[in-house]
Amino acid sequence: MRIIFWGTPEYSLASLDIFIKSKHEVIAVVSQPDKKRSRGNKLISSPVKNFAKKESIKIFTPETIKGNITFMNELKSLSCDLFIVIAYGKILPKEILEIPRFGCWNAHASLLPRWRGAAPIQWALMKGDEFTGVGIMKMNEGLDTGDLLLEEKIKIDNNDNLNTLTEKLSILSAKLFLNAIYLLEENINKNTNYQLTNQNTFGREITYARMIEKADYKLDWSNEAIKIFRKIKALYPRSYTTFRGKNLKIIKIKVLRNDEKNNEKYCFKNNYSEPGIILALVDNEGIIISTKTDPIILLEAKLEGKNISSKKQLIQQLNPSVGEYFSG
Repeated sequence: MRIIFWGTPEYSLASLDIFIKSKHEVIAVVSQPDKKRSRGNKLISSPVKNFAKKESIKIFTPETIKGNITFMNELKSLSCDLFIVIAYGKILPKEILEIPRFGCWNAHASLLPRWRGAAPIQWALMKGDEFTGVGIMKMNEGLDTGDLLLEEKIKIDNNDNLNTLTEKLSILSAKLFLNAIYLLEENINKNTNYQLTNQNTFGREITYARMIEKADYKLDWSNEAIKIFRKIKALYPRSYTTFRGKNLKIIKIKVLRNDEKNNEKYCFKNNYSEPGIILALVDNEGIIISTKTDPIILLEAKLEGKNISSKKQLIQQLNPSVGEYFSG
């Protein structure tokens, strides 16, 4: 199969790599244009573009897609069999979807139709989903509304965060997509129809994973402890609070269960009704903070301008006092 691969972030790389090493031919890559991503407004290329450069693959980085006649003519001239799309970052219009001989296919990191949209991994973690997965769907003009060719479900472990779950789903996407292309090729060679499944047949709730915004990263200590815990995992490692006027990135916390609160090593007087108050300092554990519900232990954090620190080292670095508060 002659493939044009569409992708932008690091998440897409496992699939691009597996296709390059397969019997199929990746004839071009389409990725987002270079963006100013660092201090000094230096233009930075996407991970997919950088990978394609090393592999000497033709690269397209169009500023616009819809109505871009020159770009569409270039794609048509390549006589492509399949478009493979993994986290490209834009919805493809009908005139693009109709170019490849055997369709345009996408790997989406959720159990569709749950978490259609830009940030499915983050929202699955944020909402405490027990399972997630990857679906290979034939693309249409909607937002992740296409029929599914293959799907595989995995359990979200309690210790999974954005990094670990992203890695698992990236590897799963690559494996599942290779299986999907084998299935398509087999049906094409036998001149038979492959079987697609409409998303509505699963009976799952339709939800939308909107893009994560800057305001989402700030923690609200007046929230429930479990929601704070999930948010820190979902937005790892960028959730933050403010302490003495400086930003403090929260890397890892533990929610204190009811049966742990009376443990002598966590001995504290919970006399504060206001969330975000420091209740106790435990040398070999961390900083105990009040929330709307259960207290949490701040185990690992990164103070603005400092390295990541944990437990006793974190207490020494912040030098906090019982009764002080973190602002959300």
